[in-house]
Order: sequence, then structure tokens, then C-alpha cells
Amino acid sequence: MVRERGRGDGTEDVEAALDGLYTTPPSGFVARREELAMAARTAGRAEDARRIHGARRPTLAAWAANLLLRSRPEESQRFLELGEALRRAHRDLDPAAVRELSDQRRRIVAALTRRTADLALDAGQRLSAAVLTEVTATLQAVLADPEAADRWATGRLDNALVPPSGFPAGAAPARAVRRGPPSPPRTDDLARRRRERLSRARAAADTAARERDERHAEHTAAEAVVRRAREHHGRARRQAEDAEEALRRARETLRSAAEEERQAEERSRAAGDALARAEREARRTARETERLEPAPGDGPE
Repeated sequence: MVRERGRGDGTEDVEAALDGLYTTPPSGFVARREELAMAARTAGRAEDARRIHGARRPTLAAWAANLLLRSRPEESQRFLELGEALRRAHRDLDPAAVRELSDQRRRIVAALTRRTADLALDAGQRLSAAVLTEVTATLQAVLADPEAADRWATGRLDNALVPPSGFPAGAAPARAVRRGPPSPPRTDDLARRRRERLSRARAAADTAARERDERHAEHTAAEAVVRRAREHHGRARRQAEDAEEALRRARETLRSAAEEERQAEERSRAAGDALARAEREARRTARETERLEPAPGDGPE
């Protein structure tokens, strides 16, 4: 069944972040992943940041399959239930059920592939015929393989799925055993195996391209960080140079002020010495004047 988030154990934030991340178009995946990881680190959630940073960028087909699951949960749930019924019919060797459910499978897979293309286009991404082939293969794998169904139900595929050979797309219902020599391999079986090999080759190529794109995006982000660091270093260096120049001028001003203070103190001391001498001289001349002045009553004979 389609997985639901929000278990009340404190993981809602990171689970919701990862769910949203895997419906982000691949072209914006790395930037959004780093933004979410940085937000978690800033909030002190180191483990959440580690999980988010470890998320792998999905291929275009995987992203589209995730988008289908998230955008159409009820249809996706019915599709998962169809897969369970088909696998049960094959296990029970029920030809009538296999025939009926296989007819439904072909119609529903085709319809969901078209729906996925429409959803991707609404999100601004046109899917090529090759990508739609991988979407179809993913949906077929979901019907045939319970493990593939569980992976798709998380909504976090990072690569397209390949249908297993045990329950191939378009399998005919069980027939009565025929007597006689074995029939040669059918043309549709050979074509199916060729499609499977092609799908696996495309998946490997997509994985390599995705790794290349991620490394390129990380390199571009690292270069941007280096560029900003260099700009910051340049500004800091200029500020330091300005500060050193201001300090030099301040020291010159300080030395000039100190010299002015010294000269002023010397002038003050000289003026003080001159004042003291003048006061002594004034007192001396006053005493001399008093001594030479005639006493009261004294007059010429």
C-alpha cells in the first residue's frame, strides 16, 4: 500500500522533506537537497541532515513514477492491489483470473503511463519516448514483483525498475500441457528479453549520467563557495589594509599630539619659572622700596 508519513516519533520533518525532495524535478534535486540538509544542520538536526544529504538524485523516469504515486494516491493504491491480485492468480495457476487481470493490466499500465506524462508536463518536464518506456517498465515491475511494489510505494525511487523474468509483461495464462517436441522460443519472448536488456542498459546509463550530473552540480556548488570565500577574503584584506592605514595615521596623530603636549609642558614650565622669578623680584623690589621710604614723622631739618 502507499506509505503514509507522520508516525508521531519525531521523524515527521525529515520524512516530509524526503517525500517532497523525491518529487522535485531532477534538474533541481541537488540544489534542493543541499538546501534542506543545510536547514536541518542549522536547526541542530545532524542525523536528519545526514539522511537528506545521502538522498540519491532520481532518474527522470524514477522521478516521474514518484510523481505519479504522490499525485494520484488512490489510483496508485488500486494499482498496487491489482498487482497483488495478479501475483496471487499466477501463484494459484488460475488461467481465467490471469487472463482477466492481464487484460486490466495492459489497459491500466497504458493509462497510467499517459497520466504520468501529463503530470510531468504539468510540472514543466516533457518525457521522451525512451523515458516513457522506462516508466512503463517500472509499472510492469510493480505489478510483477512485490519487492518492486514496496519500493515504488515509498515514493522515493531513484532509478527505473525492471520487470522480473518470472512474471513478464504480457504473460499468457496457463495452458494445458501439449504433447510432442518442445516449441521453439517465441518471438515475443525474445523481444521481451531484448527489452529487458535494453531497459537495464538504459538504467545503467541513467545511473552513470546521474552520478556525473551530481558530481558536476557538487563541483559547481563548491566553485561558488570558493568564489564567495575569495570575495570575502578580498573584502577582509581591503578592510584590514584600510584599518592598518587608519592605525598608521592615528599613531602619527598621537605622536604629533604627544610632541605638542611636551612642548606645551616645556613652555608652561618656562612660564612658571619666569613667573616665580618675577614674583621674587617684585617682592625684593618692594622690600627695597619699603626700606628706602622715610619713616612717618621724619622730615628734613
